[in-house]
Amino acid sequence: MGKQKRRAASAEDVPAPRTAEEFAGALLAAAYDGTKAAAVKRLAPGLELPDSLARGVDLAGRQVITRVCRNGWLPEDVHQAARRRVDEFAVSYVLDTLAGYAGQFSPETVHPGWREQLDETGAVQWWSAAEPHATQWAAKHILTAAEAVTTVVEALGLLVSMPPLNPVLPVPGTPHRPAAHHAVDEKQLGRVRALLAKAESSSFPEEAEALSAKAQELMTRYALDRVLVESAAPDVPASRRLWLDTPYLDAKSLLVHVVATANRCRAVFDARWGFVTVVGDENDLDAVALLTTSLLVQATRAMIADPAGRSRAFRQSFLVSYATRIGERLEKAAETTLADAPDADRLLPVLASHELKVQAAFTQLFPDVVGKSVTVRDVDGWDAGRSAADRARLR
Repeated sequence: MGKQKRRAASAEDVPAPRTAEEFAGALLAAAYDGTKAAAVKRLAPGLELPDSLARGVDLAGRQVITRVCRNGWLPEDVHQAARRRVDEFAVSYVLDTLAGYAGQFSPETVHPGWREQLDETGAVQWWSAAEPHATQWAAKHILTAAEAVTTVVEALGLLVSMPPLNPVLPVPGTPHRPAAHHAVDEKQLGRVRALLAKAESSSFPEEAEALSAKAQELMTRYALDRVLVESAAPDVPASRRLWLDTPYLDAKSLLVHVVATANRCRAVFDARWGFVTVVGDENDLDAVALLTTSLLVQATRAMIADPAGRSRAFRQSFLVSYATRIGERLEKAAETTLADAPDADRLLPVLASHELKVQAAFTQLFPDVVGKSVTVRDVDGWDAGRSAADRARLR
């Protein structure tokens, strides 16, 4: 008997979805497989979204964003990942799913930090509950059914690729305790911000770096005073994620690391997604975020202004050298401030205890951290970066 040839099953062989649940399953399957074109042809042949498809879109979005948030992703993390990897329409869809997810919880069960990040991303529940969100979202952006499904599958593809992260804030819907750290001195923080703003706007590198050094000195003095005041209170380190923009992520993460170290924190870089997680006291984390942002602005400006800085190798080497030297000088400035403190003898054991707690928390969160070297390929870039950092008056 002759063998009969069997034709491989194709998308056309699968019955078309009819219910919202079936559409949601088909969309998620396309997101996992990356089959946008097949999904569009099969699910959205017309110009408008059928009601069952629109409800399926909403159902799939709710399922995926719930898993993402329960896996430790915060609103700012989701927004940063989306704006780096998908287009503006997919970003808007992702932000809407975030707003819809948060909207199902009573305000008292959403941590203030989580809610603040949600507000900063601009995620608001603008649509009416009278009809599916997907229908209103597609109309708002003037998308055909095919364009809407293409965008949704792209957005869902991003969301399903997000791995579990270490928790930074409680997931909405879970009980949380008010932060136990000492209240921030807004006057002191205002002085630091003013110094850094002047540094960023200055056209003179020496002045900019001296202003940054003064900001570090104020932050260190404030931190030392706070350590003594809070020495009897339980010290529970927190964590925060700082996202970096391409290019030169390795070099920029090194700058975050040295600033974190100078401010009694530990940092680890996730090269897959482009963020650094910093572990330490809440107020020290504020200092790291402020100073890192300012120094990145200043370093980039100095690098671009250098007439020799045309090649990628030069700029990578410049930033690595800059970060290395800034780290040396920040550490020296912190040591000098500590040595000049009137309560230095009392501070040393308290700081040692604090360092152990931060290290223990860091190790618990990241037990398998592996060190990584950063390659320097341009001697001129290294020298230029070090010279730029040497101009800083950090004492």
